[in-house]
Amino acid sequence: MKLKVTQTRSTIGCQKDQIATMEALGLKRIRDSRIQEDNAVIRGMIHKVNHLVSVEKIEE
Repeated sequence: MKLKVTQTRSTIGCQKDQIATMEALGLKRIRDSRIQEDNAVIRGMIHKVNHLVSVEKIEE
């Protein structure tokens, strides 16, 4: 299974580690989306910035 991660809010005013997490997810601007594998590492990154992103499950 994969996850579609979409940035919904700006990173202005966020902590540096949260901005780095967004960059590691490949998100650079609002409404930017990336398809990621569903694993523990990605889930932890999403949990750290859950107030900035929305997540959809993609069945294959």
